[in-house]
Order: sequence, then structure tokens, then C-alpha cells
Amino acid sequence: MGNEERAFLAAMHRGLAVLLKGPTGCGKTRLVEAMAHDLGRPLHTVACHEDLTSSDLVGRFLLHGDETVWQDGPLTRAVREGGICYLDEIVEARQDTIVVLHPLADHRRILPIERLDTVLEAPDGFGLVMSFNPGYQNVLKDLKDSTRQRMIAIELTFPPPEIETEIVAVEARIDAEVAEQLVQLGQAIRSLEHRPGLREVASTRTLVAAGTLISEGLPVREAARLAVANVLTDDPSVNAGLGELVDAYLRS
Repeated sequence: MGNEERAFLAAMHRGLAVLLKGPTGCGKTRLVEAMAHDLGRPLHTVACHEDLTSSDLVGRFLLHGDETVWQDGPLTRAVREGGICYLDEIVEARQDTIVVLHPLADHRRILPIERLDTVLEAPDGFGLVMSFNPGYQNVLKDLKDSTRQRMIAIELTFPPPEIETEIVAVEARIDAEVAEQLVQLGQAIRSLEHRPGLREVASTRTLVAAGTLISEGLPVREAARLAVANVLTDDPSVNAGLGELVDAYLRS
């Protein structure tokens, strides 16, 4: 078990909110899923976006036949069940929505539900986890200091080559030799991170996708072009450069 997993488990044990930071496709969501499984806790995942409201998280009254019935949101369900609420790409949510998390993320560990005129106390099992990609930060989309300082931050990156090779081989169900070639391609592309026209680098997720196509019978280089090169850029010249890397690192 690595330091990231140990820190995550320690935070869940002591009721600390967790902020996972890392590039797209490096395994943030998979880490949360694995830890929830190991802890035996229900997991409620929310994909954050600019239209997400506090009611979407906490709950709202809905018409059910002739009655008005309260329906818990995923945050409230996680609190009631003593589960984990995972907010993916938290910076996409509005600041007035994020504020509802503050009483749960500090020493109070409570969730006020104004419409029910009640306050829920989070049980020991409840965990609050958020994630975002620092590469997408800008002035308009960032977390307030008052939110950040209620959490611990765990920084994730892509796995070491030998581990990433094993992940790609197992997830895509391909030979380790082919998986190693894909990982070498990914490493080469990551060295081009600051090249104009290349918004992102090859993630573990894209390598697994390429491997999945290979396991379904597509030629190795064609699979890499479809799942990696074509995904990373729309710039013809950059795409051509990625194609050269595909030809250099992969055997057809």
C-alpha cells in the first residue's frame, strides 16, 4: 500500500475531508472506488458541473401523486448511511453550492437541512472526498481558501511504468509485452506536455482504451491512433507527430 492509500484511509478513519489532485485519467476515481470497497462503505458519486445546486446535493421536495415528498440528495444519503460522498471535478461546481459542504468538512461534521428544519450529525463512517485536475484551473474556477483549508490534499500522478504496464495488461486483457509498448508510448507523449496543440497527455485511461481495442482484434498501431493520438489533439501537425511516436514505439 502506497502513501496515498495510507493517507486516504487515515483521513477516512479520523473524519477528515480529502481533496484528490491529479491529471485526467491518473486513477483518482478508481482510488476512491477501491478504498470504499476496502472499507465496506456505500459510495455516492456526483459529477460536478456549473448548474449543480445545493438542492441537488442535499435533497428537495418532489410531487408524488397528490403528495409532496422529500427526496434525499446523494450527500444526505451518504451522511445517513455513513458512506462516502465523492464529488468529482469539484471546481466545476459553483461557490454557493460548495459552501454547503463546509459544516461537514470541519470539526462540526454536521449537515443542516433547512427545508426539513433539521441537522444531521455525520456518523464516524461518513467520508467526504473531492477531486479536480489542477491543469484545468483558472481564475474563475478554483476552490476558495476557506474550502481548501478544511481538507487534506493528496496529489496523484501516473503510476510508475512497471505498475502502469500491469494495470494496462490486466484492465485491457492483453499481453504484458504489448502493454509495455503502450506504456512506453504514453511516457514519450508525456514528455511533450508543453507542446502547443497538445492540451493533455496520454493517461492510463487512454492506454487501457487502446489495449481494449487491441484485445478485440484491432492492429496495435491503429488502436493507439484511435484511442490515444486522435483523442489528444485536433491539430493535424500535432496528430502527425503523435502518429510518428506510435510508429516508433509500437509494432504493428
